[in-house]
Amino acid sequence: MLRTACSRVQRQLVRKNNHQLRWFTDTPTPTQAEEQPTPQVAASEEPWPETPDLKPKEVVELLDNHIIGQKDAKKAVAVALRNRWRRHHVVEDLRDEILPKNILMVGPTGVGKTEIARRLAKITEAPFLKVEATKFTEVGFVGRDVESIIVDLHKVAIRQTENRLRERFKEKVREAAKQTVLEALCGNTESAAGFREALDEGTLDDTMVEIDVEIDDPRRSDIIQMLHQIQLTQDELQNRVKIVRKKMPVKEAIETLDKQEMEKLIRAKDVAKEALRSTEQDGIVVIDEIDKIVVPSGSFKGTKSISDEGVQQDLLPLIEGTTVTTKEGVAINTNHILFICSGAFHQAKPNDMLAELQGRLPIRVELQSLGKDSFKRILTEPRNNLIRQHVEMLKTEEVEVEVTEDAIEKIADIAYHANNVVQNIGARRLITVVEKVVEEISFEAPDMAGQKVVIDAAKVHETVGHMMDRTDYSGLIL
Repeated sequence: MLRTACSRVQRQLVRKNNHQLRWFTDTPTPTQAEEQPTPQVAASEEPWPETPDLKPKEVVELLDNHIIGQKDAKKAVAVALRNRWRRHHVVEDLRDEILPKNILMVGPTGVGKTEIARRLAKITEAPFLKVEATKFTEVGFVGRDVESIIVDLHKVAIRQTENRLRERFKEKVREAAKQTVLEALCGNTESAAGFREALDEGTLDDTMVEIDVEIDDPRRSDIIQMLHQIQLTQDELQNRVKIVRKKMPVKEAIETLDKQEMEKLIRAKDVAKEALRSTEQDGIVVIDEIDKIVVPSGSFKGTKSISDEGVQQDLLPLIEGTTVTTKEGVAINTNHILFICSGAFHQAKPNDMLAELQGRLPIRVELQSLGKDSFKRILTEPRNNLIRQHVEMLKTEEVEVEVTEDAIEKIADIAYHANNVVQNIGARRLITVVEKVVEEISFEAPDMAGQKVVIDAAKVHETVGHMMDRTDYSGLIL
């Protein structure tokens, strides 16, 4: 009977269009899934990756690929990262005593404060969270309290851990899913090798196949989240899943089986344990706009000012080291989380912060304003600079764009001038200028396939030259 089924499937494979195998049937094929056990993929016991062994110079070089200038800030975060690696390798009785040296970045907007921390998190693949200090209120006031920062960081760690596991098991799981579908099509026969080739090429994607599909208990997601509390085993969790037999195309069947196998491998206990470890040992939190909750010395302290100082007080134990308990009962220790606070401090000064908070941010780095030369370098040196982004996007419309050297000079000059006469928003001004320069080309691009466009200084002046003539008189109006 099995050979007969395989022969019938073989007859449905025909050659057409340059001898390419095509599938021309929607007829469901008999399956031997009941007789053949589903291949199981053993969970890997590989150790979790440690903090990367990067020298401070190597970290600075990696940051240079994306951020122009600001050497002092780059050195500060590079040393902080290296100290984290060093702490992991000291003797165990000293390890818990070494605390991170939190950083305060001071500088105008748009000079790279947040970008430095964000790129650092990508280099280390560490749990990273950026928040704005103005979003939080003192305990007792309506709004979010600062402990939610750690809760959100833990959620980021959970997602990263799951993604890391999925990437680790991806190839094994896909192989198991294909093997299950292959056995459902024709069983373990000599002709299975030929079907495997067709399966890999995708010629069987539309073939109907019958497989066992797991239907989740509606309470399953809640069970996974609380698994560490109620101590369910993986077998007990599987007992809450209902299995039904469904008929579907091969392509959909592989994706369904792939998802099922992956869920079996990603054990909730393992995810919860590693997410907690990475949050506590490798977490990085950037608190931006911290100057907005600082009251300038000598100014009137209204209700909002009192609340802002309350937020500073609430941040003290969080940055120094405390234990935050989530609503699921997970206790997260913040002793070794690296905090990077940043702000422009136009009105208030760093010395206006609570003295205790200043003491918990021992490394202070001042970032410099960006000049015309810096703008030019930002447009050309980073690997994924603005000019390259627009050139590559317009290539998708088959439009070739060339930006000349004098055009880049002109863009940098206009952006620098606009920052001086209107408001200094740093490198973000370049985004405004470049978008305006390519706006008309982007609009007409779908009808310009095969054409080449040259953007020179004259074109830039024609498009955004009026920005050079603008003067901000708002400060003179009574």
